[in-house]
Amino acid sequence: MIDMEKLTSDSIALLTELIRIPSFSREEGQTAAQIAQFFTQFGIPVQQVGHNIIAFNKAEDPEKPYILLNSHHDTVKPNPAYSKDPFDPIVADGKLYGLGSNDAGGCLVSLIAAFRYFYAREDLPFNLCLIASAEEEVSGKNGIEEAYKHVPACSFAIVGEPTLLDLAIAEKGLMVLDCVAHGESGHAARNEGVNAIYAAMDDIAWFRTFQFPKESAFLGPVKMSVTMIEAGSQHNVVPARCQYVVDVRSTDCYSNLEILDIIRSHVQSDVSPRSTRLNPSTIAPEHPIVQAGLRLGKQVYGSPTMSDQALLPIPSLKVGPGDSARSHSADEYIYLQEIEAGVAFYIKLLEGIIA
Repeated sequence: MIDMEKLTSDSIALLTELIRIPSFSREEGQTAAQIAQFFTQFGIPVQQVGHNIIAFNKAEDPEKPYILLNSHHDTVKPNPAYSKDPFDPIVADGKLYGLGSNDAGGCLVSLIAAFRYFYAREDLPFNLCLIASAEEEVSGKNGIEEAYKHVPACSFAIVGEPTLLDLAIAEKGLMVLDCVAHGESGHAARNEGVNAIYAAMDDIAWFRTFQFPKESAFLGPVKMSVTMIEAGSQHNVVPARCQYVVDVRSTDCYSNLEILDIIRSHVQSDVSPRSTRLNPSTIAPEHPIVQAGLRLGKQVYGSPTMSDQALLPIPSLKVGPGDSARSHSADEYIYLQEIEAGVAFYIKLLEGIIA
């Protein structure tokens, strides 16, 4: 059995190295290599799909169910307000500073530690599949969506994101809609034409006021916000076209396609989704992994922020060390104690479902 103190120190050392390496979304090749090298030094073989690193427990048995452990190693670009070097992993006052330390490096290295803890056990009633994924910050098609195609179907996933170790059992999805209202061009002085702006205003009023019948217990109502609008070419021409953008935050009560059908049945504008891939996600409060977390004294909640959950076709629980409020902020950090707690928590969580 691996010593917990050693697991924690190894995790902090790995995160320190990852912070030093720029790993913006779609540019994660070097951090992928660092993670692969980390596994190799402990005799754990890995597969690589693009910039995604995949590993399985040593006694993998295809007859047993698979549990997916997932977090990402890509980052956003540094917040312009940084006062520290985002790639210099400084430790001060119990905090490890650096880009990606909180989102989601602390979660990733803690999940890797838990994977190592169980790696050589032959008595597990399940298999562990770990995916350190790329492109999470841009919901890229070559991240978890592609990597998951290369592993056996999993029963459920633990997705590592900073939640203060509380249990996010539901997560909002996203659709961005490009909408076009049509009219007829004419001269404004002669009261000619059909004003597309007025047509758009009727539909925008519907987006503003419509309430979907079903409301999520953990995420609340579906939220629709008109965020951009553009029309007209000059002051004296009635516009024949008005374009606007709608941000739709979906909940576990509806799929994105169901919401799209409802919208199209109520508005006159042409409605084109940029993508319907980013669906809401949920896992039942009665699920064994949720119950294991509750027994550890954690709280359940619905998360407004997106993660790789949106691209996984299986139930998933989002949980991890760190605080979502620090994500994408200047001088990002995670407490060293949070990593220590994260390693212990993930291990206890998995032990909680071992019959």
